[in-house]
Amino acid sequence: MQDAKRRHLTLAERMRYRRLEDVVGCKWSAAVLAAIARGVKRPGQLERFIPGISTKVLHERLRKLLDYELITRHEYPGNVLRVEYELTGTGRKLAGLIEQLRELDEEHAARAGPGAAPTAGTSSAPEG
Repeated sequence: MQDAKRRHLTLAERMRYRRLEDVVGCKWSAAVLAAIARGVKRPGQLERFIPGISTKVLHERLRKLLDYELITRHEYPGNVLRVEYELTGTGRKLAGLIEQLRELDEEHAARAGPGAAPTAGTSSAPEG
């Protein structure tokens, strides 16, 4: 039977989808990746940039994104330790796909007309 004609996903395929769902299925992961892609690098900036995310959830998501090697963590010693996050190559690819999905959602909402659910506005990265 041809691959396209199979009636189900193999177990290996399902496990790959589960990994993907684990990282991008969380409502906060996409927002964190998008924020970092827009140049927001420090934890405090991320918390201010993403409305509604708690410090605890932000740190959990950052750890998960680090585990999946979608972001890297850089520490800069000083009087106060400064931490910054950056997208990896894979993280940039995923952030680009997430941005395409956001644009698709906006196009769909515009076509759906006035009764459609509102979409979140875009904003620029905070300074500093």
